[in-house]
Amino acid sequence: MSDTETLAHLLAEAPSNWGRWGADDEIGALNYLTGAEVKSGLAAVRQHRTFTLGVPVATPAGDHVFPGRWPARHYMVADKAGFEAGHWHPMPGGLEFADDYVSGFAQAGTHCDALGHMWFDDTLWNGYPAASTNGGMTRAGIEPIAARGVVGRSVLIDMARFRGKPALARAETFDHRDLLECARAQGVEIQPRSILLVRTGWVGALRSGAETIGDGYWEPGLTFSLDLVRWFDEMQIPCLVTDSLANETTYEPRTGMMLVLHAALMRNLGVVFTEMAWLDDLAADCAADRQYDGFYCASPTRVSKGTGGSVNPVFIK
Repeated sequence: MSDTETLAHLLAEAPSNWGRWGADDEIGALNYLTGAEVKSGLAAVRQHRTFTLGVPVATPAGDHVFPGRWPARHYMVADKAGFEAGHWHPMPGGLEFADDYVSGFAQAGTHCDALGHMWFDDTLWNGYPAASTNGGMTRAGIEPIAARGVVGRSVLIDMARFRGKPALARAETFDHRDLLECARAQGVEIQPRSILLVRTGWVGALRSGAETIGDGYWEPGLTFSLDLVRWFDEMQIPCLVTDSLANETTYEPRTGMMLVLHAALMRNLGVVFTEMAWLDDLAADCAADRQYDGFYCASPTRVSKGTGGSVNPVFIK
């Protein structure tokens, strides 16, 4: 990467949706999900089978999180042992209870990112100043997304199975042309305003121990090009959901820049990112019956001034 190459330089000719839905917009491309898209999603339900896409959180073995974060921690506050030890007493009538406490990053487990979660040049989605994040997300946080919800027709693109492997390799990339080629092979159409689910097999590989997080971590995934960003813009994709920790390959191969699509798609176009989704069960079922579209419904936890929120999306075929 040369000294002159920055995100601002790389994205100088890339499209932007700033101002498209007004100066106060905080949900970005979710504005594309109108009643017509909800109706289209409902029409895609043909078998009435339901899949949830959230991964377990605060697991005994430790959750998989992006480097620099640590796993969620789970503590029991009240349990039967506490009653037996006299720390707690039954309620009038004899009712006892268990209670617990979980702490962890908003961007751990299956989660949605707020549109202001990442930025460059001191400017967030829609032109909000980066200083609006100080002490909490006062603009472009997760609350507006949680209040709006993400509901519509969704398409699963099983890139790992398409390439004949359980999971893509480290640093393996693909682009929108690959997405379209995979969709054709699956017999499904990526229609405008589709909620896009992309399976790399990566979360499954992490959970099985086939892959690990450590030095030199480099996820597979979508990689930047101006054509790819323009395709997302032209297709009016409202939400990108993947089974990786960051929804894109970690580094842009040509420049070495990190998480470029967080800038090009999230910050500039307002595409909502949902990361670390569990797609293996859904993908296996789709491969068996060849139905790769369905109804998607999700809303992240409504964290006050939050940078993101945990979510357990539901996909109905």
